[in-house]
Amino acid sequence: MSNVECTPNYRDHEHIALIKLNRPKVLNAINNEVLVELRDHLRKLDDDKNTRVVILTGDDRAFAAGADLKALSKASAVEQVLDQRARLWKEIALFSKPLIAAVNGFALGGGCELAMSCDFIIAGDKAKFGQPEIKVGIMPGAGGTQRFTRALGQSKAMMYLMTGEMIDAYDAEKYGLVAKVVPARTTMQESFEMAKLIAQKAPVSIRLMREAVQKSFEMPLKDGLDFERRNFYLTFASEDASEGMNAFLESRTPEYKGQ
Repeated sequence: MSNVECTPNYRDHEHIALIKLNRPKVLNAINNEVLVELRDHLRKLDDDKNTRVVILTGDDRAFAAGADLKALSKASAVEQVLDQRARLWKEIALFSKPLIAAVNGFALGGGCELAMSCDFIIAGDKAKFGQPEIKVGIMPGAGGTQRFTRALGQSKAMMYLMTGEMIDAYDAEKYGLVAKVVPARTTMQESFEMAKLIAQKAPVSIRLMREAVQKSFEMPLKDGLDFERRNFYLTFASEDASEGMNAFLESRTPEYKGQ
């Protein structure tokens, strides 16, 4: 049985794909095999011109409840340095299309880091987030100290990172970690509806806009504004931009082709 399942044309929508973590016996704990399968699915979807949006989820009990501690506990510092895990996380982060995390249950440790590596998180009202690595004597190693802090701010992030305590869905939304909280039974439907809205938009502009937002975390404001302006100009070289503006002027629905 696969650790990660991929469903293109999710719910018969030609532009939406679903990726589902599938290790229910261990609450979808993340190991290297999971990361390899996830990376491979994302690569294929990146190359699939038909796919415009991807939803990443787990199950009702857990999105992913952290790393596989059985594997980690046997690794030395040198083995961690030589391990392919860091490279796999970087490759997953290179996915170029909108990626929505649909979270029910626990998103802890590596699971929280995986959710944060998505463009945004839709959370069921029973979801729990956190970076509890300190409770087993280690620290986050796949973005927890970086993305968590960018979302929560230094003070809140330090408190939760140092205590390892969990954050409920509503607090996660209040702090900016989660985009939207919905009843747990509707998490997948709400995520699908959001994906449909995004899939209707111009793929070229979505890609260029994502790049600009991502760069905002890496650049001084002046450089970020220059990068944004460059990408703004690039949108005008696309067929999508012409189609969108002409459709608006002609009072019709645009038909974007991602070109």
